Amino acid sequence: MTHSNSPSQAQTIYNPPFSRIYVEREAAEYPLAKQILARFPGADVVEIEHYKDVFNRSHQSFYHQKQAQALILAVKKGTLIYPGAPVCQNFGNRHFYYTSNIMNCIYDCEYCYLQGMYPSGNLVVFLNQEDIFSQAELLLKEHPVYLCVSYDTDLLALEGVTGFTRNWIAFAESHPDLTIEIRTKSAGFAAISDMTPSKRAILAWTISPDAAALLCEHRAPSVGVRLQSAKAALDMGWPVRLCFDPLLMLPDAAKLYREFVEEVFRLLPAERILDVSVGPFRISAEYLKQIRKSRPASALLSYPFEIHGGVASYNREACAALMNYVYGLLTEHVKPEQIFRYEEE
Repeated sequence: MTHSNSPSQAQTIYNPPFSRIYVEREAAEYPLAKQILARFPGADVVEIEHYKDVFNRSHQSFYHQKQAQALILAVKKGTLIYPGAPVCQNFGNRHFYYTSNIMNCIYDCEYCYLQGMYPSGNLVVFLNQEDIFSQAELLLKEHPVYLCVSYDTDLLALEGVTGFTRNWIAFAESHPDLTIEIRTKSAGFAAISDMTPSKRAILAWTISPDAAALLCEHRAPSVGVRLQSAKAALDMGWPVRLCFDPLLMLPDAAKLYREFVEEVFRLLPAERILDVSVGPFRISAEYLKQIRKSRPASALLSYPFEIHGGVASYNREACAALMNYVYGLLTEHVKPEQIFRYEEE
């Protein structure tokens, strides 16, 4: 089989996504498991004891599995909420955490750290969302919590399958000391558009110039469609965050980002944006090593990144120059205090 990074070619030689569904014996008892299986009546369903028996097998190909993703329905045990990682922005929140209802994403972005973090490209859905809610409530007894619920996946893109986004918004609305961020590249706002906007739930769209999206954000909706979805949320009164992250060192990057920022704020009313984040491409050096093995043809990943403190990124001077440039473009539309820059620790 010839290795290709082209999703269009891959679609002609692989089975459709979720044509095989693995179900833990315990997970099979959850009503959501039955609902999900009903959505995919033609799937080959395989009963398993534990999701790691499939997900953590050795000698898997993350790239090839992403082209024909299997679905794994599981129940997660132990710790369900984790302190936020240093490479992630906390937006000024002292008590910053994240959780994972789902592991892996339906999109296939070449720069995604999940390719290096997980041994499998298959998608794991943890059905016991109520257990995560219970752990969040224990944290809330100690202090306010800022919780990112969509870092290791794209919850909104999978809302039609799981309903997790809707559940999180309802949970946050009933807990005044909780704020959640739902980060997405999807155009799926319509799936929750019937809900009353909640100030406790931030809808955060990751956006990139078209050239970047076409180069490396495979299967994700076009940036224009994402912006339309963000505008629909804004028009209804939802708090919307725009994430210009990661910034990529593309040919003629200054022109690309200047035109892109202008395009964004032609469509979206700057005065109604909650805030903006900006950060360079950065990834664990160990993850990058694994990803390069999986995607040897990726032009993006062949860049001679520098490594500092175990994190790979662009040359520091060039990186700072691009960050400062895009920051300057953003200050023409939003207040400096609304812009959160990633700062290397």
